[in-house]
Amino acid sequence: MSRFFVDKSAVKEGFIEITDSNDIKHITKVLRLREGSFIEVSDSAEYEYQIELNEISSECIRGKIHDKQNFSKEPTIQVSLYQGIPKQGKMETIIQKTVELGISRIIPVFMQRTVVTEKGNFKNKLIRWQKIADEAVKQCKRGIIPQIEAPINSKDLFEKVMKEHDLVLFLYENEGKTTIKQVLREEQAKKEKENASLKKIALIIGPEGGFSDEEACTFKEIGASCATLGKTILRTETAGIAALAMVMYELEL
Repeated sequence: MSRFFVDKSAVKEGFIEITDSNDIKHITKVLRLREGSFIEVSDSAEYEYQIELNEISSECIRGKIHDKQNFSKEPTIQVSLYQGIPKQGKMETIIQKTVELGISRIIPVFMQRTVVTEKGNFKNKLIRWQKIADEAVKQCKRGIIPQIEAPINSKDLFEKVMKEHDLVLFLYENEGKTTIKQVLREEQAKKEKENASLKKIALIIGPEGGFSDEEACTFKEIGASCATLGKTILRTETAGIAALAMVMYELEL
């Protein structure tokens, strides 16, 4: 059953309205659904629905609500990926796979060794990247669409990342001992003593050239937890996916 996303305001008493022109075209022209057909709809905030289409026009599709449930496939933790911007189409792979694995948001970062310059047209890139996230969410039937935020530089990252998360994981190729598992278990133990839990986690991944020595020192100075991804050096497009999978395995599965 195909899944679509609406704003919470589109959910009415007993029915849902779909007004996005692209969704209407997909329902009527691609899927060729008719009145009486069923689809899944997420309100992008808390609930997912099964609705029966009963009014179809070129401007609006209205469906009767048959079932309402809390999200069944959303992680309980919120993981943000701060990704050093890679070359070429690598970011598209990173977005697609991390969305499938449960990322909450992705923030591209210009770091000291980032090859891509800020002079590029990032408005178009962000539109394309967000579309990739949208498509990945529909395929894996998550409840929310992770947002691809506007790029920031490493200075902005240093200033904001510790304030917004319970744990900041800085995945560093020169860290030889401390693993993600060790960091997560230590942080969980601390939270349990406080009768709390890890809810917001940041993963910081460097670009192709890795982190500069200056960046590595700054991450440690601001209190980020440094961890290794294993004995081998992973490509930037692999590192974030691997780190997220490890976090989800430890905290969600």
